[in-house]
Amino acid sequence: MGQELYVREPVARDLFDAADSILGFGLRETMFTGDTEDLKATKVTQPAVFLHSVAAALSNRIEPDMVAGHSLGEFSALVAAGALSFEEGLRLVSIRAHAMQRCCEAVPGTMAAIVGGTTTAELVEEVCSQTPGIVVAANYNSEAQIVISGETEAVAAACATLKERGVKRALPLQVGGAFHSPLMEPARQELAEAIEKADFHTPRCPIYQNVDALPHTDPAEIRHNLLMQLTSPVRWTQTVRNMVADGAARFTEVGPGSVLQGLVGKTAPDVETDSIA
Repeated sequence: MGQELYVREPVARDLFDAADSILGFGLRETMFTGDTEDLKATKVTQPAVFLHSVAAALSNRIEPDMVAGHSLGEFSALVAAGALSFEEGLRLVSIRAHAMQRCCEAVPGTMAAIVGGTTTAELVEEVCSQTPGIVVAANYNSEAQIVISGETEAVAAACATLKERGVKRALPLQVGGAFHSPLMEPARQELAEAIEKADFHTPRCPIYQNVDALPHTDPAEIRHNLLMQLTSPVRWTQTVRNMVADGAARFTEVGPGSVLQGLVGKTAPDVETDSIA
């Protein structure tokens, strides 16, 4: 993961080398030679995706007019926009990853993707609110794809009801816990002190944040929204719509994979999409 970028780009090489010193363990070696299980550990996955994304962005010297990130991606978006330094961003991502890992181990939970058929935000929210236990809409990925999150039994019950109500698929996800749900509250509290101490700057361009899908440039607002993100849904569909309404005509996905290109295309089929990976 990221090895070609490391070999080809001096900027990326410096960032990969710096990451090991900042984190205190061999992230680069794990990314290049580790097996799937090594990379699946939350304390590795989140810093690895962040590092890969930022290295790709800075190596290609992108100059965005606006930025957004999906969940963890909001941290790399903040670095790309100049609101956070790479070092500060990586430290926060590492603290976030460890806090979420501890939260997952203490409070088991899961997530499931609700896709197609009668899937709408209104239907999913209605079923979640009527299901016993904790289960909420966590990711509004597109009109017909919404991820729910919460207690394992509550998620399973909501999936069963949604299938009865005509959704095409309700797919359990292979995740470590109930991200973007109230079950992440202990992790949010743990991350709060680190975010309050972090040095945030006014970004070079607006960042459309997950919690409200609106553009922000005020460091205090960015700081608050980044913290609330752990227990709030990712409003990606609304984010894409708002960016398009504000003039976005081309979206470049930066980092491993191309999932977001597909989600953008479903919400705004007339815009251009590409990737830097």
